[in-house]
Amino acid sequence: MKILIIEDEREIAQSIKDYFKTNGIQCETAENYDLALTKIDSYDYDCILLDLMLPDGDGFDILKELKAKNKTEGVIIISAKENLETRLEGFNLGADDYLTKPFHLAELLVRMQALIRRKNFKGSNSIIFNEIVVEIFSKTVAVNDIKLDLTKKELDLLLFLIGNENKVLSKSAIAEHLSGDMADMLDNHDFIYAHIKNLKKKLTHAGSGDYIKTVYGLGYKWENEQ
Repeated sequence: MKILIIEDEREIAQSIKDYFKTNGIQCETAENYDLALTKIDSYDYDCILLDLMLPDGDGFDILKELKAKNKTEGVIIISAKENLETRLEGFNLGADDYLTKPFHLAELLVRMQALIRRKNFKGSNSIIFNEIVVEIFSKTVAVNDIKLDLTKKELDLLLFLIGNENKVLSKSAIAEHLSGDMADMLDNHDFIYAHIKNLKKKLTHAGSGDYIKTVYGLGYKWENEQ
């Protein structure tokens, strides 16, 4: 998962980032309105955590921008504002959830995971694709009941591919998903080929179908061969 935290209070943003990191979640931060819009324009995220009161803009305007740009990220508002009118305005502008500060990080994590499951995997804790079973919480993958030893990057890649079934994913899109901002600093995306190759090898050796297809000149896609 790749999360964008739009929060001007650095201690709050860092505490969320540190807590999520221990749960294997990659986070990026934006502490003001302009930087948030730049990141939203440049990258795709699984979820956005949005503070409403920013030093140079309004969080509601970011919701409007997301809608205008047809962005599909799930959005959880994290705000000290707790009146009903603010909540209703947030939901009407496209927010998926609302959590009032102060909050428990464990609750934020659970809400975010539930939101991503609803958006990407129809709310299920288990992703079943023919003979492949991925358990979201335990982060395990099995093919025909045989558990696979996947690295974190390979697991992230597998979920990204399955979650975008039949869509062609460019190498740059995959690099952004796996590496976030660091993708811009890489000279090339050869590491994507290595991850794809290793993942395909582990899946097929366990008896999985060949679902990862190379679309020459464009990238890769996950396609049901049955």
